[in-house]
Formats: sequence, C-alpha cells, structure tokens
Amino acid sequence: MGRLIYAANISLDGYLEDETGAFDWSVPTEQVHAFWNEHERRIGTSLYGRLMYETMRVWEDDDWLTDEPPVVREYADIWRDTDKIVYSTTLHEVSTARTRIERQFDPETVRRLKETSERDLSIGGAGIAAEAFRHGLVDECVLLLCPVIVGGGKPALPRGVRLDLELLGQGRFDNGVVYVRHAASHR
Repeated sequence: MGRLIYAANISLDGYLEDETGAFDWSVPTEQVHAFWNEHERRIGTSLYGRLMYETMRVWEDDDWLTDEPPVVREYADIWRDTDKIVYSTTLHEVSTARTRIERQFDPETVRRLKETSERDLSIGGAGIAAEAFRHGLVDECVLLLCPVIVGGGKPALPRGVRLDLELLGQGRFDNGVVYVRHAASHR
C-alpha cells in the first residue's frame, strides 16, 4: 500500500509563494536538490493541480538542463520516470509523458489508488492538497522551511483542517533551510 505524501518548500510564515506568485526564494541549493531527489525516488505517482503541473512540466524538456549541475539533471530523470495525474477542468491535453488528466478530485478513487500502489504517491498544489487533507488522505507531510518571511500569498496548508502529526524526522541544510517530516494521525 502506498502512502500519500504532501511535500513542499514553504516560507517560514507558511506560504508556497508570495503575493505576486513568486517562489524564487525557495530555489534549492545542490544539497537541497539532492534531498528532493532522494524523496522523489520513492514516488510512483504524483497528483497535481493544474497550476502545479504547469510549473513542474519544465522538467520534461532537456534544452535548459545542459548547463545545470548533475543533481538537477538527475531530478529531471526521476520526474520523467513518475506517473502523473493532473486534476483540471480547464486543461485539454498534457504535454508530458506518463501523464493523464482527471476532471475532478474523487477521494474514493485516490483511496483505491493508495491501496493498490506498490510505491508512495505525492500530492502537489495547494488546492488539490487541501482537498486531500480535508478527506483524510494525506499520510505524511514533508516540509522544507525556507529562511524567509514573505508576508502573504498562497498558504501551504489548508485552513479549517485539524490534523495531529507525529514527528518522523528533521534536519538542517547549509543554506539555513530546515526540513520536518511528520506522519499524519487520522481520527
């Protein structure tokens, strides 16, 4: 059975992006990228909202990767090797391999996907992740807290949801980013 993992880079005040939609403050160093590579190796299927998918599909292209460090090129290979489901009512086609569109987020379908998956699943995008949290589907949170306060923007975690967490791991990177990994307790 696979676990559904919500993983994100967030500002210290809890945002995925600032009020202008920027998240350049969370660009990973090679050390942080290596952490994400190891994390993503365990993922068999990634669930995305449309906006997160549109952000992530840059990894499908090799053109811009030529001068990037090996750890960045390695992430592209890992990402391409993962199945992807995009939840969108407006996206008509996908531009990446191993990707399909679902028109609506169905909690029971995701629950069955978890039950039948041999590998873990990830969920990305604030809106779609909030739905998974509300339906008690998230098994684990992996958050990288970036040493920046952005003062507002897109919240990383849903409002109005209570979820007890158990600390599974923590660490610090040379650039001041701190990671925390928690298991979710569903009541």
